[in-house]
Amino acid sequence: MLDYGLDTSVLDRDLALAGLVAEGAELDALVSAHADWTVPTPAAGWTVAHQIAHLAAADANVMTALRTPEAFDAVLKRAEAGGGGYADLEAAEGAARPRPVLLEQWRAGRTEVVAALREAPLDHAFPWYGSELTATLMAPLRLMEVWAHGQDVFDALGVSRRPTEHLRQVAALGVIGRELSFQAARSTPPAEPFRVELAGPDGGLWAWGPERAAQRVRGDALDFCLLVTRRRPLAGTGLTAVGEDARKWLEVARVFL
Repeated sequence: MLDYGLDTSVLDRDLALAGLVAEGAELDALVSAHADWTVPTPAAGWTVAHQIAHLAAADANVMTALRTPEAFDAVLKRAEAGGGGYADLEAAEGAARPRPVLLEQWRAGRTEVVAALREAPLDHAFPWYGSELTATLMAPLRLMEVWAHGQDVFDALGVSRRPTEHLRQVAALGVIGRELSFQAARSTPPAEPFRVELAGPDGGLWAWGPERAAQRVRGDALDFCLLVTRRRPLAGTGLTAVGEDARKWLEVARVFL
């Protein structure tokens, strides 16, 4: 099922890649300035080192999928063998490396991923977990992961973070992942269209869906991104919903990977 069956027309690879570069650089500057990577983050059992190791490992997997897709089966088999704890094991393995080694690995990997996704034809499909993706979807997915795991690090270190226009691509992932959010909650996705209206960091309106839709979600773009990446509970945001299905969505909303 190519691109998880999602409508990717609201995504923009080049904008996502620009955001990926900027968010990666911001997180890099933060962690480079902190010598102690053993600080625990909001993810249970994960330190700052675990977060960076996870991002580095994911970048390596993306490069395998892009450059040697026939070898991606080995990645899938390792994940299946590790079961639900695979991500924890992978992060722990990377976190055990010396800090300078892990930092350079992450830097090199994210540079390679940006270049590879920029060069990939937009219609070129490559394997991923349970499906096939194109650069149109993978670019915002990498942006989302760097931003979300970066949020864990910013929270752990007690550093405030200014939201930027890059969040539009993260929010768009949340919007197009609505049906998958219901499916993950073992609930039938509603057929009725939704309207999502978010206030961007510059005060502008980000909107998706028919203007007259009865099911509506409104709020701050940052709150929406924190919700769909599971970094904040609904009660910790100012998001509002009109319509039973819209309220249910906010309760189960997630970015699908």
